[in-house]
Amino acid sequence: MGIFPFGRSATPIGLDIGTGHFRAAQITPGAATNTLANYAKIKVPVGSVVEGEIIDVETVSQSLTQLWKKSGLSGKDVTIGIASQKVIVRLIELPFMEPNELKGAIQFQAQDYIPIPINEAIIDAQIVNQFLGENDEKMIEVLLVAAQKDLINNTISAVEKAGLRPQVVDLSAFAIVRSLLDDTNTFLPEDDDTSVESATALINIGSGLTNIVVVEDGMPRFARVTPMAGDDLNRAISDALNVSFEVADELKRKVGLPKLTQKEEENPIDPEEGTQEDAVRRVLETQIAYFVAELRRSLDYYLTQATKVRKVSRIILSGNGARLTNITDYLENGLQSKVELGTPLAKIKISPKLEAEALVSEEPSMAIPIGLALQGLNND
Repeated sequence: MGIFPFGRSATPIGLDIGTGHFRAAQITPGAATNTLANYAKIKVPVGSVVEGEIIDVETVSQSLTQLWKKSGLSGKDVTIGIASQKVIVRLIELPFMEPNELKGAIQFQAQDYIPIPINEAIIDAQIVNQFLGENDEKMIEVLLVAAQKDLINNTISAVEKAGLRPQVVDLSAFAIVRSLLDDTNTFLPEDDDTSVESATALINIGSGLTNIVVVEDGMPRFARVTPMAGDDLNRAISDALNVSFEVADELKRKVGLPKLTQKEEENPIDPEEGTQEDAVRRVLETQIAYFVAELRRSLDYYLTQATKVRKVSRIILSGNGARLTNITDYLENGLQSKVELGTPLAKIKISPKLEAEALVSEEPSMAIPIGLALQGLNND
């Protein structure tokens, strides 16, 4: 499902336009296994993309041009990911209709479910389930996605100015599901089992945004974006230690969170006391506590809306922020769910032209571009 489909390419490139980096993955189809033919990233000038929204179209366009030149990416057709609080995802129930009737009907129905005026939104919808309602009336469950036009238009403009050809604009949340879970390309329920009591959450921690998506019966049923992400940790370290943002980022990666078994039960010491590494750890512990609380609020909200599910039993973590030392232990402890690192490279081969060992540390950040490239392969 793409918000804004344009066409189809045999070997589309998944393009993740993030706050800190742009990442591109090109996948070629195979009879048994797809192959990662190329992968590249480039650092983004600060302020050109803010909370998932392109602010400086010209700068983004120039950066994309540089990315293509330095990487040797062989195609111009791209599937673009978006993640922003200007995108609304809703599961709604409507009287039964055929898929070919939904497109016209949803334009009249959508305003009841989204806070964006219809004339300012781009809307897409897909039937994901059929069921019998009260009085045995046939009903459909529809996954509704609405995005503000200015968000989409700025994205398309920047990509086209770089000489690229947009094929689909897809939600980054859907791309994460596609690359990290099995049998989710169509987002349809795997079966009619109504006894499901738990769900899987996928959390992608980027620089400027965190994507949260909950999957039930193989289908995304909840998606939310929060601006609390990796850059918040950098800013907190920068403020506490009076160092630059770049130095704070280096310290975050070098020091990381302490092991939970090493945490002191006494009151935290002032960050200015002890070594610099001690101060970094304490700042990170404080910020991760805020982050866990934010995640818990989102997951609790999902559970209040769920009809079959009583808990989120499994969490798959991805994104650049997933590389923070010991973060999985903190999330597992705070959310009371099993937490594991996502492996988007597990189900695809890596071209001999790429350095497989060099991609290992980058793998958590590859979930979105790989998922977008997979969407392009299946776009029809």
